[in-house]
Amino acid sequence: MVRFPSLILFALILSFGVHAEPPPEGPAVIVAEARLRPLADRVEALGTLKANESVAITANVTEVITAIHFDDGERVQRDQVLVEMDRGEQQALLDEAIARLGEAERQYERVKSLVAQRSASESLFDERRRDVETTRALVVAIRARLADRVIKAPFDGVVGLRNISLGALVEPGDLITTIDDDSVMKLDFAVPSVYLTTLAPGMSIEARARAYGDKVFTGAIRGIDSRVDPVTRSIQVRAIIPNPERRLRPGVLMRVDLRRNERDAPVIPEAALVQVGRDHFVLVVDAEGLVERRRVEIGTRLPGAVEIRDGLGVGERVVSHGQDKVRPGQAVRILAVDDGQRTLREMLEGGQ
Repeated sequence: MVRFPSLILFALILSFGVHAEPPPEGPAVIVAEARLRPLADRVEALGTLKANESVAITANVTEVITAIHFDDGERVQRDQVLVEMDRGEQQALLDEAIARLGEAERQYERVKSLVAQRSASESLFDERRRDVETTRALVVAIRARLADRVIKAPFDGVVGLRNISLGALVEPGDLITTIDDDSVMKLDFAVPSVYLTTLAPGMSIEARARAYGDKVFTGAIRGIDSRVDPVTRSIQVRAIIPNPERRLRPGVLMRVDLRRNERDAPVIPEAALVQVGRDHFVLVVDAEGLVERRRVEIGTRLPGAVEIRDGLGVGERVVSHGQDKVRPGQAVRILAVDDGQRTLREMLEGGQ
């Protein structure tokens, strides 16, 4: 009689069926997708800006300044007159030479007609022709000396500080001002010779300077020196940076990022890497939620991210948070997908 109720109870359980406990859920993790991003290997260097064209405007003769047609920092056009010097004496010499040339030409024409009539000798004719040519050369020389007393801008640009005053006596070599063509800027910098084979005209660069804050200036390599410095084992490279806003100025020290080997490659968060010795691994989550431990080859490191050169395809998901709770072959529960735009707290609160 004691066992009967137990048999009845067992039969009732069988009649209604037995429900096994649901298997426990896998550990919760946050995953990230391998995303394709444009990358490039960067070589850092320091360079100094130079104007596209730059000259020091100096005097060619000893003379007094009679007129100044520019001011400090003014923009000028090609052939614009900057400075005039006293030309009185040279102008008088030119007037005299022109008068002598006129007389020499008249004498030449007179002797020429006489020679045609056989009334003058050929030697006299040659002498009068020589007088004409000599006087013409004198006129050209005096005009050149006059031109030296008018200083013009050799190209479009901006002048520097004015170093002379009206009425000052200047001598050859005295600095009057400088003029720079700053429409584009040259940036000269040294690159270690180990990168020589990867350098080529047209490669893009990025440049920054403390004077301009976080502003990034982009340009391209225009030329590479023909020699490697035997002391530093580096080679000089020249890049061109457009300067439409005229913000850049010659002499500024800039930090250069040379972009070489530009490519598109998969990138994952750096937190997804598991390093064992010199090898790197990731925990890949497949479509069924199972974890696979996979060895990968890494490339360029970025802030908070790393390039994957081999071992992982674009779009595959890797565990970025919670690796210590996961074992290969284990099923996991995905809490959120790390898109790089949210904090860990936001991902935990917002989920996928």
